[in-house]
Amino acid sequence: MLDSGDQNLGPMLAKQRPATPAMSKGILKALGRSSLTALSTFIIVLLIWLAVVYLTGISPYVAKGPLDVVDFLFLDEDAAANRAELGANLAVTMQHSVIGFLTGLAVAIVGAVLFRLSRTIESALMPVATLLRSVPLVALAPVIILIFGFGTNASVAAISGIVVLFPALVTIVFGLKNASPQMLDVVSVYGGSTWTAVRKVALPGALPSLFAAVRVSVPGAITGALLAEILSTGDGVGRAGLEYATQARFPDLWASVVVVTIISLALYQLVQIIESIVLARMGMADRS
Repeated sequence: MLDSGDQNLGPMLAKQRPATPAMSKGILKALGRSSLTALSTFIIVLLIWLAVVYLTGISPYVAKGPLDVVDFLFLDEDAAANRAELGANLAVTMQHSVIGFLTGLAVAIVGAVLFRLSRTIESALMPVATLLRSVPLVALAPVIILIFGFGTNASVAAISGIVVLFPALVTIVFGLKNASPQMLDVVSVYGGSTWTAVRKVALPGALPSLFAAVRVSVPGAITGALLAEILSTGDGVGRAGLEYATQARFPDLWASVVVVTIISLALYQLVQIIESIVLARMGMADRS
């Protein structure tokens, strides 16, 4: 049920900006900038990979370059089997990553909103989040597994979600606290509640911070999933990579690392492109 502040503020704060040629140009410009950034990122990562493999003196038996990975996945006589094995492990890891991403980001958003609504809640819960961040996750893992069970999705959500939680929480809290004072005054003048101010001013204004949190959370969720697979579930790319290293199956190991890295970068850049388009559409591109 809407309060009087919601009814008065609705028409003023919920207006959608009509599309204009200038806005369309801004969206295209943001899309082009994000695409250029994505291309630059992939080139830099490729150059670093080549430098590590060919300029550090690591044995070719251990270090594998781009051509070695391409041969392993596409040209060798066992390439189809290699892709099938990697694909099966990757599907498990991505499922775990989604669980950790959704869990960590959802808790971060709810926590940030609660912190914005009440300083008491922030004072009580922020030390807990800081503790989770400061204690090595490897040390927490046995406790998490004891609570949620070995190899369960709940343990994956806890381990991977913790990796996502703290960076996302801090980023979103920062965005919510930087809401426009003038717009908050408008909400207050019209009799809006604190929740109205958060919902109609702070949350929309924090979109750049929210997108930044999502961008950070995507690779963080994958990292957390790999860790959960090593410590808890015993499957996916995380566990397979550990076995490849102990069995000296270095082509398998490098192919797994490369594919996971490419997916992480691609998802990160995809979120950045979506962010650029959305913020340009809302006239907030200059704040991204």
